[in-house]
Amino acid sequence: MHRRDVAEGIPVQRFEGRVALITGSSRGIGYAIAERIVAEGGDVVLTGRKPDALEAASLALGEHALGIPGRADDPEHRADVFARIAETHGRLDHLVNNAGINPVYGPLLGLDAAAARKILDVNVLSALDWTRDAVAAGGLRSVVNLASISGLAAAPGIGAYGISKAALVNLGIQLAVELAPAVRVNSVAPAVVKTAFARALYEGHEAETAAAYPLGRLGEPADVAGPVAFLLSDDAAWITGQTIVIDGGGSVRPVE
Repeated sequence: MHRRDVAEGIPVQRFEGRVALITGSSRGIGYAIAERIVAEGGDVVLTGRKPDALEAASLALGEHALGIPGRADDPEHRADVFARIAETHGRLDHLVNNAGINPVYGPLLGLDAAAARKILDVNVLSALDWTRDAVAAGGLRSVVNLASISGLAAAPGIGAYGISKAALVNLGIQLAVELAPAVRVNSVAPAVVKTAFARALYEGHEAETAAAYPLGRLGEPADVAGPVAFLLSDDAAWITGQTIVIDGGGSVRPVE
C-alpha cells in the first residue's frame, strides 16, 4: 500500500518516523486509524482477538504494520506486545486504546454481574494497563481513548457499555493531569458508526437511525480516524484532557 492511497490529497506526514500502537484494530475504527497513521508516514502495531483477521489487516497495511493477536485484558498478551515493540522499534510514540466489548443488551437492573465486570475490565481497566506499559516503554507522546456518545448521555439497552465509556473518559482526564507535561491524553466519543461492532444499532433501520443526525448519515470509520490522528499529532500539542464528540451533529439537534 502506498502511504498516500488512503489519505490522498493530505500533504502532511505527521507521523513520519513515529510508532503507534492501536488496540483492537483488525477492522472497523481501529483499522481506519491504523490506515490513516500509515498514510501519514507512521509505523503501526495492531492487536486483536482474531489472528486471521489481524493478519489480513497487517498484510493490507504493508511493511509498516505489525500485528500481534491476543485479548486486550490478557497481561501475557500485553507483555508480548511491548516486548515486540521494544525489539522492533525500541520505543513507542502514540497509543490508541480502541479495544472494547459490549456483550449484553438490556436494562441495567437485569445486568449479569459477571458481564458487567468483564465490560469494565476490557473497556476501562485494560486501557489503564496499556497506558501504564506504554509510558514505561519510553518515548510516549500522546494517548487517545475511544469512548462513545453513550458515555456522555443515557443509552437505553447499552447502559453498561455507556457506563464503561463514561469511566474511560474520566480515566483520560485523570491521566491527562498525572502524565503532563510529557504525555497528552484525550478521548473521542463517536455516535453510531457503520462497523460490525455497532451493526445491531442500525441494521434494518439505517435510514431512520441516520435521520437523527443533522448531517443526515451514520458515521464511517474514517470519520473517527481523522480526529484521532489530529489528537495524536503535534497539531494538538496544546490539547489534553479533552473529549471530542463525533456524532454528525446529533447532540445539538433542535428540540422538536
